[in-house]
Amino acid sequence: MKVSIVTISYNQARFLEQTIKSVLNQDYPNIEYIVVDPGSTDGSREIIEKYRDRIAHVIFEPDRGPADGLNKGFSLAKGDIYAYLNSDDLLMPGAVSHFVSLFAKYDVDVISGHGYKIDDTGKIIGKTFSHLFDPVAFVFGACILIQQSTFCRAEIFKQVGGFNIDNKISWDGELWFDMALSGARFKRVDGYWSCFRMHSESITVSGKLAYQEAAVMKRLAARIGIPPDDLSNPFRYRWHWLRTRVMDPVTMLKRVYEAL
Repeated sequence: MKVSIVTISYNQARFLEQTIKSVLNQDYPNIEYIVVDPGSTDGSREIIEKYRDRIAHVIFEPDRGPADGLNKGFSLAKGDIYAYLNSDDLLMPGAVSHFVSLFAKYDVDVISGHGYKIDDTGKIIGKTFSHLFDPVAFVFGACILIQQSTFCRAEIFKQVGGFNIDNKISWDGELWFDMALSGARFKRVDGYWSCFRMHSESITVSGKLAYQEAAVMKRLAARIGIPPDDLSNPFRYRWHWLRTRVMDPVTMLKRVYEAL
């Protein structure tokens, strides 16, 4: 199986080379790597050019945001399996070959694993866990997938039309939500297969777009008949948080054990 991986890059030169190398140094031979940069001015494009002979496609053109850039990248993809990696994150060695073996073994559409949290220097500072994906729990903020450790079949990506380019904050979550509503089969597996970099400039850490994320969740909740006001009900959140953990006791116990 061919695996298509897209990296979107914008002014993160200090991390970009590590990201690129984490893909190019995978031990799986059939990877199609695509890098999208809408206009970096910090030396990122020079780094991309350095590896251009090992990158299947490079897109240097303006876009309407990360989701649009990803759609442009995947529009060129010829792979059977898709994944994407932000320009400050990393794949762990052997990640691609591991996920390919899982897709060969299981008749599912989306497979997610866990990941490490790293700091600016690349030091591991914690672990982060994927849950068994459930769209209702997701809109309540009680269920996540670790994007860097999530791979999907090309067919399901195309079936839902890719990313919503108007979503500027949680385009990956909306993609999985769309896939779930389209009947996608999800599987969560053990193991830590990527690194999510925590730094002050990242959207997740900065929290500067939290209000936009709340608006997105209300919009998605409405699609499955959940009144937007319900999302602010702490009892509903706690119920769905507990439900997702009870459905997945092995991971819950593992997290408690590793925290000791």
